[in-house]
Amino acid sequence: MNKDKLYQYLLFLGDNPMILGQQVGTYCGHGPELETDMALTNVSLDLFGQVRNYFQYAASLLDGDKTEDDVAMLRLEHEYRNAMLVEQPNTDFAFIICRQFLFDVYHRLLLKGLVNSQDETIAAIANKSVKEVEYHCDLSSTWMQRLGDGTEESHQRIQHALNELWRYSMELFEETEIEKEAKDAGIGVDLEKIKALYLKEVEEVLLKSTLQIPEDEVQQFGGKNGRHSEYMGYILADFQYMQRAYPNMKW
Repeated sequence: MNKDKLYQYLLFLGDNPMILGQQVGTYCGHGPELETDMALTNVSLDLFGQVRNYFQYAASLLDGDKTEDDVAMLRLEHEYRNAMLVEQPNTDFAFIICRQFLFDVYHRLLLKGLVNSQDETIAAIANKSVKEVEYHCDLSSTWMQRLGDGTEESHQRIQHALNELWRYSMELFEETEIEKEAKDAGIGVDLEKIKALYLKEVEEVLLKSTLQIPEDEVQQFGGKNGRHSEYMGYILADFQYMQRAYPNMKW
C-alpha cells in the first residue's frame, strides 16, 4: 500500500473519533449528573488522543512540514471520511448515548482487529486505544439499559433516538476502495466480518434494554465518500475556527 493510500486509510480511522469527540466535547457541562458529565468529557478526550496518534502518523506521510493540526483542521468538508452517524446532533441525552453506543460497539471491534495490523504503528495505536474504548462501550451500554428499562419517558426517549439513528449505523461497514486495499494488504480489517459480530452485540444490549431495532429502516450512506449531512458544516465551523482565523498558530 503506497503512502498516499495509507494516508487516506488513516483518515478513515481518525475522522470518526475526531468528529464524535467534537460532538461529545460540546456537551461538557450539560450532563444529567456530575459523574456522567465528567465521564463523557473523558470519552471526548480519549477520542482526541487517539485521533492525534493517527494524524501524527498521517502527517509524517505528507510532503513538507505538516502536523496533525493540518490533517485534522485544514481540509474541506468533502475531504472528511467520517460516517454520518457521528455528525448527528446532540438532540438530547438519549441521542448522545444512543449515538455513542452505536459507534462504540463498532469502534471496539475495529480496534480489536487493528491490533493485528501488519502496520506496526496502526497496531500500536489500536493496542493502546482498545483499552479506552472498552470503557466507552461499558458506559454507553449501561446507559442504554438504564434508559431503556427505566421510566416510561426514558424508554420513549431512547427508543426514539434509536429509531432516528439506526439508519446511519450500517454505513460504518460500507467498504470503500481504500478500506478494501488496506484489508487486502493486511493493514486494515474485514468490515463484513465485524458487522456480524456488531449486530449480535447490539441486539444483546437492546434486548436487556427492552428496545427494538427499527424494522425496514432505509439506511443512509455517503459520509465516507465525502457526502455529509447538513450538520457537518456547522461542526467544522466551530472546529476549524481558530486555525482558519489565525493560520499556523501554535499553543
